[in-house]
Order: sequence, then structure tokens, then C-alpha cells
Amino acid sequence: MRFATYEHRDRRHVAAVADGGALHPLPGTGSLLEPLRAGGLDTLYETGAAALGDPPGPHVSEVRLLPPLQPPSMRDFVTFEEHVEGVRRSIDTAAGVPDAWYDAPTFYFTNPHALIGAHDHVPVPPGSHVLDFELEVAVVIAREGRDLTPEQARDHIAGYTLFNDWSARDLQSREMQVGLGPCKGKDTATTLGPYLVTPDEVEPYRDADGFLRLALTAEVNGEMVGRDLLSNMSWTFEEMIAYASRGTVVRPGDVLGSGTCGNGGCLAELWGVRGAQTPPPLKPGDTVTLTADVLGTVSNTVVPGTGSVPLPHGRRRPRTRP
Repeated sequence: MRFATYEHRDRRHVAAVADGGALHPLPGTGSLLEPLRAGGLDTLYETGAAALGDPPGPHVSEVRLLPPLQPPSMRDFVTFEEHVEGVRRSIDTAAGVPDAWYDAPTFYFTNPHALIGAHDHVPVPPGSHVLDFELEVAVVIAREGRDLTPEQARDHIAGYTLFNDWSARDLQSREMQVGLGPCKGKDTATTLGPYLVTPDEVEPYRDADGFLRLALTAEVNGEMVGRDLLSNMSWTFEEMIAYASRGTVVRPGDVLGSGTCGNGGCLAELWGVRGAQTPPPLKPGDTVTLTADVLGTVSNTVVPGTGSVPLPHGRRRPRTRP
């Protein structure tokens, strides 16, 4: 089953998506978080099935698709070894993969307020001149859990969606020298969509090791720049959820990004491999189109952003004491 959140005639709706693209609004539901919080995936299925039995609303081509849901929190992992190799060469000129990367599926928390829809425009981040995309798949949490095992985590999955972690590489490379991870380099936009696709839709693609063998592609202005398989992740989504829940809770609607795939899942990886910025950084007018088996396609065009509000450099203070 597929679910969409959309805007039509200046009103926001949540709907189940029929095979032909007709949208069947969920009556009395303003957010996908509502059925998830009420009863997890079972309630989501029941709500969607009831909506598909009602007359359809508009076709998906007639609306503005919004992010499928507004997550309480967002974690972005880095689970593709090939991506780490390429981006390390590009961002900090280091070679190989750090030994610590293999210890656990590392993640950082990112900005849930920066989400954009499947076809929204992407503004250039203030102060950046090196904009990049990142092709990822995200898993959405169905119900609360803590200290989960990977086996338990599978029952906590509401579905999957495409995830584009737009990245200001020049800001990122500078701020990460402080040692706290990316902040403004990842803060302006994240595409989520086009739909939330429930686990039964992707289950036929699961391989013997538990990975989802979905084909992923990235295009810039209609030219293919990246192609990979989601099954090249080094940890499964269930293992990622288990790690995220260690010593804390995951809650309905939480989003966990897979991290960027390899083989051209972002431009920075290609820059690291090739030793030059080819293809060049994204600029206004460029359109990035990402596609995954089953999950669908998102396509966003870069537009000019706002200028940076000037701030002073940090002061070297005298360190006086009371």
C-alpha cells in the first residue's frame, strides 16, 4: 500500500494511492502520524483499505506532493562503504574507510523542519557555492520501541520512502573540522517522498541476507550519474533501527536514512574518485531526479537562495574569572 500527503486547492490532505495514481483521502485524518500513533502498521493498513473503498479524489498528477509525514526526529546513517571511500577523498582528502566505521551503523540527527516534497524547488544554501545531492532510502518507524533486537525491529517498520539529503559541501568540509559533524552543510533541504510505501510492497525484493535489492538511479538534467543497489548497504534497516533504539526510544514517524548509496549516489563521491569536480556542483536551473524500484521518483530543481546574514568571527576572549 502507498500513502501520500498532498496540497490541493490550498488544502492539505492525506490519502491512500491507488495503482493508477488516484488519491483516496483518509477521512478525518490530517497526518499519517495519527494512524501510526493509534495502532502502528495495522491501523495504517486498515485506514488505507477503508479509504481505497471510497470514491477517489484528484489524481496524483493534479496535486502538489508534500513530504509523506512530518517526523518527530530524523537520523541519517552512513551505511554504504563505497560512499565513505569516495567522499572522504573529496571532503578531507583522506583515503580508505576508518576502522571505527565498521563498529556500528553511525548516524547523525538532521533537521526535520527542512523537509520538502517530491517536486519542490531547492534553494541554494546561504553562503554555499558547492551544492550536492545524496541518493538515499529512508525507513519510517511504525510504533514505539526501546533496546530492540533486529528481529523485533522488523515489526516496528511502517514503510519506506526516497530521501535526498541535499548537501552544501563547502560548508560541510569547513564545519566538520570542528569535530561535531555536519550542521549548516545539511540544514537547508531534505526531499522525502513521493510516498510512504508499506513493507509488503518491498518484501519480494528481500535477499537471503535480509537486504532489500532495490535498484537506485540518480540523474542530473536527464543524464545518468549514479546507479547502485540498496542491498549494497553494510547493515540492514532492522539493524539500523536496533542501534538507534539502544538506550533510548524510537517513536512512530521517526525517519532513519540509509545514507548515500555508492557508484555516483552523490557528486562528492565522484569528485573523490576522479580527483576533479566533474560533474560540477549543482547550480540554479539544474534538476536532480532520483528513482528507486517500488518507491518511485522524486525530481527537484535548484533555484537561487537567500544571502547569508553576516556574523562576526569568534572572539578570542581574555578568559577572566569571577
